[in-house]
Amino acid sequence: MNSPNALKALASLACLSASMTMTSCSGGEEQATSKLSGAGASFPAAIYQRWFQELNNEGITVNYQSIGSGAGIRQFTAETVDFGASDKPMKDEEIAKISRGVLQIPMTAGAIAVAYNLDGCDLKLNQEQLANIFLGKIKNFSELGCSDQAITVVHRSDGSGTTYNFTKHLSAINNTWKNDIGADKTVNWPTGVGSKGNEGVSAQLNQITGGIGYVESAYVKGQLQAAAVTNASGESVKPTQESESKALGSIDIGPNLIGGNPNPDRGYPIVTFTWILAYETGNGDRASALKKTFEYMLSNESQSKAPGLGYVSLPESVITQSLAAVQKIGE
Repeated sequence: MNSPNALKALASLACLSASMTMTSCSGGEEQATSKLSGAGASFPAAIYQRWFQELNNEGITVNYQSIGSGAGIRQFTAETVDFGASDKPMKDEEIAKISRGVLQIPMTAGAIAVAYNLDGCDLKLNQEQLANIFLGKIKNFSELGCSDQAITVVHRSDGSGTTYNFTKHLSAINNTWKNDIGADKTVNWPTGVGSKGNEGVSAQLNQITGGIGYVESAYVKGQLQAAAVTNASGESVKPTQESESKALGSIDIGPNLIGGNPNPDRGYPIVTFTWILAYETGNGDRASALKKTFEYMLSNESQSKAPGLGYVSLPESVITQSLAAVQKIGE
């Protein structure tokens, strides 16, 4: 007859050999822990990391790499991750490369702030001034009504959905930018220095008196302030929960959940949704964990934490559409 110690040893061995990634046992009961990997946008990284940390208590461990939308799409296309993340929806030709099918699911939203480092300057930019700063035509804060301080533009050096959405706004408000530079995850910047990720741009700006750049509003911290910019109605607006929500509420995301507006006439005008990229098929035993993860991220509890982290809770109508997309994730 097997002794109690032998039975415990056999139970432990069964736990280690379970089909889930890791299994822990307590009092003879098994609690499975699934491991998922994701990579992509740095724009939502702060809130994603919070949500993923909380998911540990739900039996799911998520390793998320904040490497930028461009790199995230490349890893997703190469199928080296369980999901991707991007602030720019994938193009039809990119989706065509993925035989498993692609679901693009809005997960959170926020604003891209024009962040700057200059004490005593309350910066208010009209559309022409905003474009001319990043075109390199305005070189000193004195041209903007502030003290005599040379401007150093800081932009992203990596492929970035934040860059895409920011340059999409510049293209919408300035024909020179539209015709000569355009909107993409990477562009040929007329001026400035590059840094990787929202984290890198924020850190760089904090080190440069007279620095100005663009970051997700959650990264306006330290010495940085956010400039007021002009929307399509001519209103000068700073990024706040109210002004960002107003702009996002005016956007129709459409049946494919990828809609946007580069120049809203209400609220703060540089806003975007950000998307989780999921495989529609071929997820195997990870399908259940993926669904549970994304449902948690879209829950009222999780979404309610967005404002405190510098993001905007998704509108209820968008949450409903996103949850319906999550249910399409198959094995």
